[in-house]
Amino acid sequence: MEFVQNNIVLVMIVVVSGSILLWELLSRSSGKEIGTLIAVQLINYKDALVLDVREESEYDAGHIANSKHIPSDKIKDRIKELEKFKDKPIVVIYRSGVRTGAASSILHANGFSHVHNLAGGIDTWKQANLPIVKK
Repeated sequence: MEFVQNNIVLVMIVVVSGSILLWELLSRSSGKEIGTLIAVQLINYKDALVLDVREESEYDAGHIANSKHIPSDKIKDRIKELEKFKDKPIVVIYRSGVRTGAASSILHANGFSHVHNLAGGIDTWKQANLPIVKK
């Protein structure tokens, strides 16, 4: 107890750091993270659905060909549109991969078992010089 009182700043840093790490771990557990190589293989050989959960303006600025666009805050309301893809791989795309966890969690909760998050999101896709289409 004396150690904690004498080192309160260090204890707070440890608690905050641990909380952040735990949050990252839990938010990513909703879907398997994959790189662009695996994503391309799933798209080309397993007929994966590319689900872009970015905002409309981001999607319009450039997206993966044949991707389905449903903003992350609309997934719950539009889940029925995805029912026919329940047994197929789904690659979830966001701007930098940060918010895919919420969309993937909703998909998992609704019985989708092959959900994959593109690590780094659309930014990683662009950095790999993979094709983007614009509306």
